[in-house]
Amino acid sequence: MSGNKIFLVVLVLVSTAVYVLAREEKTVGVSLHGVNHTAETFSFYLRDPENPEMISGGSGLIDPYGAGGTTCCAVLPRKWQPGLKLKIHTTHYLDQQSDGTIPEVKDIVEADVPKYVDGQPGEIWVLRNADGKVEVVSSDYQPDHPKWPGAIKGWPVPSIEYRRERWELHRKLTAHEVKIFTEALEELETSPLAVTKEDWESTKSSAPYRLSGFSGPDDPLYIAESKASYAEALESSKRRLQQIMEAKP
Repeated sequence: MSGNKIFLVVLVLVSTAVYVLAREEKTVGVSLHGVNHTAETFSFYLRDPENPEMISGGSGLIDPYGAGGTTCCAVLPRKWQPGLKLKIHTTHYLDQQSDGTIPEVKDIVEADVPKYVDGQPGEIWVLRNADGKVEVVSSDYQPDHPKWPGAIKGWPVPSIEYRRERWELHRKLTAHEVKIFTEALEELETSPLAVTKEDWESTKSSAPYRLSGFSGPDDPLYIAESKASYAEALESSKRRLQQIMEAKP
């Protein structure tokens, strides 16, 4: 390699190092959090402002009225300046359709980064507010901390409509359990082999050790144990259903 080529390579390397160092001095990487104040699941990601082709960080799916875990990363200037924004790519998911599909709504939001708390860049919180608007807070304090700078104080509170919807789902599932166990016990009284044969085959493939000591699905001891097992499951389901009914929102 000629002297000029070596010089150019060294110059490029030095220039790159100087750029990286200069950027590191001017910016800082901070963790990301997502908070969802809506009844729709959502997710988001950010692109690196210096390299828009690269994703700098984002979230997984954030449940309705929930919060995501800590992820990496957002890049912020060490010193806040007016007009500071983050470009956030969001997706929220609508109710499941009759064909089983779940429509996705994608958007790109340029959110203002408010003035840093205590003058220092804090972790980035991406908030989806009750009206669907996405905003950003830079804070090392959580939403329920007295020094939380966001307009919405505290963690998400599910709406009464959402709570009733979830309650009804749990009620239906548990009521269905009660029905299944009740019917199984009735069938064990009238046609026990119809139940125990199916249970025997299922247990033989999943947990064969549980069949030790029984001669087969028509073994009276096995039939008796099946009755006791279904009766216990029925009582447990009834208790859960009663608790659910008492907790109706």
